[in-house]
Amino acid sequence: MPDADGIKDAKMFYCDMQQKTQGFFLKGSNSLDWGMKNRLARIFNPVSGRTVMLAIDHGYFQGPTTGLERVDINILPLVPYADTLMLTRGILRSVIPPSTSQAIVLRVSGGASILKELSNEDIAVDIEDSIRLNVCAMAVQVFIGGEFERQSIINMTKMVDIGNRYGIPTLAVTAVGKDMARDAKYFRLACRICAELGAHYIKTYYIDEGFETVTASCPVPIVMAGGKKIPELDALTMAYNAVQRGAAGVDMGRNIFQSAAPIAMIQAVRAVVHDNETPAKAFDLYNTLNNKSRV
Repeated sequence: MPDADGIKDAKMFYCDMQQKTQGFFLKGSNSLDWGMKNRLARIFNPVSGRTVMLAIDHGYFQGPTTGLERVDINILPLVPYADTLMLTRGILRSVIPPSTSQAIVLRVSGGASILKELSNEDIAVDIEDSIRLNVCAMAVQVFIGGEFERQSIINMTKMVDIGNRYGIPTLAVTAVGKDMARDAKYFRLACRICAELGAHYIKTYYIDEGFETVTASCPVPIVMAGGKKIPELDALTMAYNAVQRGAAGVDMGRNIFQSAAPIAMIQAVRAVVHDNETPAKAFDLYNTLNNKSRV
């Protein structure tokens, strides 16, 4: 038993200073539990309020696409420059070193390949596996307007409920079918539905007309999906416009790992997202880093 007689009187109470209640930096997230906020603060940089997510989960429906043939060779060198990795549990367990400190966003929906109707998904990963893998968020595809729209929405709401129970956020990934209009009206609809039903943040595509109305009408953070491969300067311009118009970062895959110089490209994207660097200066950085790597 400790000697109660030797305990010193406490005296540093700072009675003249009220305890400060710090508001959480991320849009729409102040009322979340501590664990949720802590995980989101690993995904989003608390200084810039933004994230550079590296999406490498494409194989779950389209196999070893260009640039992802060998994740151990092509992707691991990029990891130190990403805030977050978005991937499947198969790649996480088989390739990513457990010493990796980057936040992990785990793809948990699936069920169809590019040979079938992609919207026909279900929950493909149990919450217990997400906990075992110590992930910071779980990603669910939501097909607003798709053939299996209702099922995909239910998938998301189930993960929101389960994730809330265990303090793991849910990322809703909006998917656009080939016959759907990629316009502000559609993305406002898709993002708002996901947010209204509990998604903690949302991944969606950038559009030139009205993107600021998409981010403004969504009460939780939006990260921009990189989409198909486009020229490096165009990709940097798209990322710049997205964050300037309200996106809380980007989730890029092909525009990084299919770049002629992926390591230089991800650093240029970071400059745009976290430092508000202009596309022209970020492209100069890309070229400078690319040239240095060739020496």
